Amino acid sequence: MKKPSIFSLKIGFTLLFSALVLISFSKLQTKKEKTWEEMNASKNVEKEAFNDAKYGMFIHWGLYSIPAGVWKEKKIEDYGRPAVAEWIQCTAQIPRKEYATLAPQFNPVNFDADAIAKLAKDAGMKYLVVTSKHHDGFAMYDSEVSDYNIVDATPYKKDVVEALYAACQKYGIDFGLYYSHNIDWMDGNDCGYADLMASGREVNAKAKRKMGANIWDPSANTFQEYLDNKAYPQVKEILTKFPNLKTLWYDMPHYLNLEQSAKFYKIAYDLQPKMLVNERVGNNLGDFDIPGDNKIPTDHLSITKPWQTVGTTNNSWGYKSYDEDWKSVKELLFWLTEIVSKGGNYMLNIGPTGTGDVPQKSVDNLKEVGAWLSINGEAIYNTRKWKVTHEGPTKLEMNGTGERAKHKGMKVEFSPQDFWFTQKDKTIYVISLENSERNVAITSIIKGKDDVKSIEMLGSNDTVKWEQTEEGLHLLLPEKFPSKIGYSLKVVLK
Repeated sequence: MKKPSIFSLKIGFTLLFSALVLISFSKLQTKKEKTWEEMNASKNVEKEAFNDAKYGMFIHWGLYSIPAGVWKEKKIEDYGRPAVAEWIQCTAQIPRKEYATLAPQFNPVNFDADAIAKLAKDAGMKYLVVTSKHHDGFAMYDSEVSDYNIVDATPYKKDVVEALYAACQKYGIDFGLYYSHNIDWMDGNDCGYADLMASGREVNAKAKRKMGANIWDPSANTFQEYLDNKAYPQVKEILTKFPNLKTLWYDMPHYLNLEQSAKFYKIAYDLQPKMLVNERVGNNLGDFDIPGDNKIPTDHLSITKPWQTVGTTNNSWGYKSYDEDWKSVKELLFWLTEIVSKGGNYMLNIGPTGTGDVPQKSVDNLKEVGAWLSINGEAIYNTRKWKVTHEGPTKLEMNGTGERAKHKGMKVEFSPQDFWFTQKDKTIYVISLENSERNVAITSIIKGKDDVKSIEMLGSNDTVKWEQTEEGLHLLLPEKFPSKIGYSLKVVLK
């Protein structure tokens, strides 16, 4: 048999290579981009883990911690609203160059990433989210995209996000990042306000009143140039620099169109496909919902996605020097319990000072909540909402940061008849925030509907005496309660 010539072999190889290229190209042409529904559905395991965690730490920290709610000897309230400290550049309408003079003053020498991560651990928190860039446009990490950052623009010269990332890994705390994508008072022009007004799209109330839009001293570039040259690149940067994030927390998407929100979501998915993105990416494209700042939803059954309430330890997110209206330990436990009983997740904020210190009252209260969780955590973590969330006479509505701030020195009191419920498999957990009585009745767990096998008090070895009837559970509790505030019962069903 005649052997093939080198020439014919070359022709054959060329034809084969060409065919393979055509097949590959054809596959690329027919490959469809994943829809948001497909990307979102691919994160079901991560959503369940998010639901299991229940409780985390939020950190708002940046240049705004230096004025701490006061500009030129006037409190932020004297300038208008919003009156939370991190909004001072907008509320006081501080020109960009003038606000930027805070950067050379920012030297938080007392910042201790290890201590903050350990505080989160001691507080019973399962994750931490910190502001990588807030609305003022200043990055709290070493950004190559913009030199308006803590390493290049301050005497501190250290990447605090990187330090927190490492500390959280040490203590087993899941890590997430906040990034203000729409609003950037330094480089974001008018934040897209003019584009929205010209588009004919439906405009929400906050956008109509130009909330967050820099209309006092907008940067010279267009909003689209800000997106292309800063926002999109910085999101890619943080997701590359900090791998294995659990959440990406966008904020204030008032002026973004669907295409822009979709791009922010897609960037996140491409770089970290299992990371959850919050609904403030905009245009209903988030993996989990945020009912509102310092807001507990009254109609929780209408929320179809996993959800998270974010809250403050006083009434400001960034450090505010004169805000001493700290939520008590009992109030914080109410927020956590009420939210978890409704199937939600609570992320509680601390705002470090300009020197990097965490206000001592925050530290003390968080540790007390942690002590309570060390006893009662089984009734909180890894649970889901039961058919009843609460029974009892006390009804408290928490409708946002501004509403809470109206009730300075707020004291929350509950009766021995107030109970919250969570569940896990065939177990119902009953949580009380009042332990003044031993003889109590629970009317929601009725004989013939939820027949009880056993009852115990978490953290106690003493017997709980009980009887179940068609009217509910009648209990005689132990003489000693393991918690300073309330108690939790583990009710196992037959």
